[in-house]
Amino acid sequence: MSVNDIGLATYAGRERRARAWRHWLWLVTAATDAATVALMVGIVSLAYHLPVYGDPRADKVTLELALMLAAIFVFVNATRGRYQFSNYLSTKGQIASAFAVWNLTMVAFVAILFLAKIADHYSRGVVLASYLAGIPVIALARSAMVRTISIGSKTGRITTERVFLIGREPDVMSFVSRHQPWNVGLAIVDVAFLRSNDARRINDPAAALAADLASAVANCRAKQPDSVFIALPWSDQETIDACIDAFMNLPVAIHLTPERIMDRFDRPLIMRTGSLTSLRLNRPPLSALQIALKRGFDLVAAALMLVLCAPLLLVVAALIRLDSPGPVLFRQRRYGFNQQAFRIFKFRTMTTNDDGAVIAQARRNDPRVTRIGRILRRYNLDELPQLLNVLAGQMSLVGPRPHALAHDRDFERKIALYARRHNVKPGITGWAQVHGLRGETDTDEKMARRVAYDHWYIDNWSIWLDVAILIRTLCSPKAFQNAH
Repeated sequence: MSVNDIGLATYAGRERRARAWRHWLWLVTAATDAATVALMVGIVSLAYHLPVYGDPRADKVTLELALMLAAIFVFVNATRGRYQFSNYLSTKGQIASAFAVWNLTMVAFVAILFLAKIADHYSRGVVLASYLAGIPVIALARSAMVRTISIGSKTGRITTERVFLIGREPDVMSFVSRHQPWNVGLAIVDVAFLRSNDARRINDPAAALAADLASAVANCRAKQPDSVFIALPWSDQETIDACIDAFMNLPVAIHLTPERIMDRFDRPLIMRTGSLTSLRLNRPPLSALQIALKRGFDLVAAALMLVLCAPLLLVVAALIRLDSPGPVLFRQRRYGFNQQAFRIFKFRTMTTNDDGAVIAQARRNDPRVTRIGRILRRYNLDELPQLLNVLAGQMSLVGPRPHALAHDRDFERKIALYARRHNVKPGITGWAQVHGLRGETDTDEKMARRVAYDHWYIDNWSIWLDVAILIRTLCSPKAFQNAH
């Protein structure tokens, strides 16, 4: 059955152009990166030398610098697999990746200068200006390239593979409607429907299946696709085996279309341990290396912050004692990593110290909040003692904010996957807080939105994201919204 019969128009001329683009796309993207870096360095050198020396000085040294940085940048991208077509179908993570590669490029360049003892050969001003200018220029160029390739993919002008679909009609149509393969660079050249379970052919299903497969194989051989996608339930092992046996005689890659359960996960992975092969649907939020990196950052930064903030902590402690009777520090049980309870430290900002089965959340203009407490809560200063929890390993500087146990138990019953926020250590500040999602959660919708931000943080963690959140905690007005 032709692609047009199921509403997936394929044009021969466009398909040929798409196929040509596919084979040269990696070279085009690498050349674009090289040209962007080289041109940027040339313009920076011109802008630097013209006002300083009165002439452009576009000499051999500038050309060497431009070519070296461009070559290193392309090499680092290539070794990280960044020129694969799949990396250009979404803008997600593109800027962070480009920034990381640009940093590695400059580190490698400086290392080459040091080892070759030619540091004096290049202008330090031009090198520094090129690095700073490269951050926005490369990010914009990469974003433009991604948008161009993504549009080309969706319009059928650029593809990664020409695919042939085979399966029963409901399964094929379900796969096409759920995944829209043309949006990820797959050009569907034809479709073959298996009719072996139709009522009219049920008398001899094996012969009907063999006839369907013979026709499909002949059609597939004529179309010369790159891959065959078998759209059948994985439980239908007998039919899948028959399809594989039939198409193994063709020079094509053979794929099984994903089951619906895989749609829930971003990066399912086939894992092989000895003779055991499994489909890993999800992984721990952080690898061992990432955990060590995050912990090291927490220890160094928390210790430094405690030292710098020591005078402020003493002043705040004295003001709390003078303002109202009671302890300086407020301790309350919270859930930490893997729902292990710990006692969190905060400056006392209220006249009560609730830690029971029922705890009333702080509200706007809450009469329980003390005078000094209002100031501390307004500017997040009541959270500073949690640096001790960070040093003790119970918390991180950045992560989902921990809630009182009573609130956790209540929301865990109401919000799906609420407890998943405990898959990483809780933080003094977090992705939800810098987006203004803090304060009283008097509705389930407010908490669900906060939890969604926490889940996004867990799925997209990087050390640079932690640094960005800490900066936004100090500088962004949103981080101080709804503080009461």
